[in-house]
Amino acid sequence: MSLPARILLIDDDLAFCQVLARMLTRRGVEVRARHDAASALGALEEFAPEGIVLDLKLGADNGLLLIGALRERCPRARIVLATGYASIATAVDAMRRGAWNYLPKPFDIDALAQSFESPSPQAPPEPPAEPPSLRRQGWEHMQRVLAECGGNVSAAARLLGVDRRTLQRKLAKRPVRERPE
Repeated sequence: MSLPARILLIDDDLAFCQVLARMLTRRGVEVRARHDAASALGALEEFAPEGIVLDLKLGADNGLLLIGALRERCPRARIVLATGYASIATAVDAMRRGAWNYLPKPFDIDALAQSFESPSPQAPPEPPAEPPSLRRQGWEHMQRVLAECGGNVSAAARLLGVDRRTLQRKLAKRPVRERPE
C-alpha cells in the first residue's frame, strides 16, 4: 500500500488535520491542510496534489459540492471523501461526482493508503439483498442530526420539525438490525 507523494487535506477539524498531517509526513508525504472550500481551491494554485482527502462536512461548506471544482482544477488528483456520517447514498453520490474513493471515519493510515490504491479489477460487491428498513433509516437520520447538533436534543428537534419529547421517544426505540434469513 502506497500513499500519493503530495496530499491536500480539506477538513474543518483542526486537530484531525494536525494528527493526520503528522502521520502522513512521517511516511514521507508532502502535506498541506485547508479548512474550508475557498482556501482549498486557492491552495491548488501553489500546490498540485496527487491525492486529496476531503471531508463531507466543512462547516458551512459541503464536500460533495466541492468535488466538481477540485476535479476541474486538479483532474489527475485522486479524491477520497472521508466522513463520520457514512451512508451508501453519500458514497454513491461522491463517486458519481468524481471522487476516487469513499472512507468512513475514523480510519487508520493503512486504510487511507488502501483507499488511494487502484480499484480492484474484480466486480464490486453486490449490495445487500434487503436494504435497511424505513424505520432503521429514519432512526439513523435522527442520530446524525443529533450528532450534528452536538447532542442537543432540543436543537435537533427544531431541525427535524418535531417536538423534543417526541424525538426523545423515537431515539429511545432503537430498531433491531435486520438479519438475513
